[in-house]
Amino acid sequence: MAPRIPTSTSVLESAVIEAPLSSVWHLIKLQDFSSFWTTLSKSDWVKGASSETDIVKWTFKDGTVLEVKQEEHSTIEHYITYSVISSQPALSYTSVVSTVHLYPITSGKHEGHTFITWSGNFSSDADADVIEDAKYKRREALADLAKAVGK
Repeated sequence: MAPRIPTSTSVLESAVIEAPLSSVWHLIKLQDFSSFWTTLSKSDWVKGASSETDIVKWTFKDGTVLEVKQEEHSTIEHYITYSVISSQPALSYTSVVSTVHLYPITSGKHEGHTFITWSGNFSSDADADVIEDAKYKRREALADLAKAVGK
């Protein structure tokens, strides 16, 4: 067995979106991620989920299907936190909790734009490949978001 490479189990990517927060925030709902994230073919509410639990199925163009559960959502602080509760095919790690957080830029050369972060905190069994993959997927999604609000 190959030795395991020690790695951080968290990832944080950020970007400046050249649009006001109000133009970006309306897309940051789990059921709307497919409207900007080009690797998703669709995102649908999971039928039969409890009325107190928001669960969305993300279907990726490569055939991967994730069910993600909204853990927190704040329209005041402009963030959403979600966890992956199931995956087909199965994930190689136990869990991940992610947060997308938006901040209005209020001064300087980017005034009127939006600063966004997308973090992921993985269980300790996530390896370096998982963390690298998460980093690049978040970067791609943030670039897709910037294009979507720029239209």
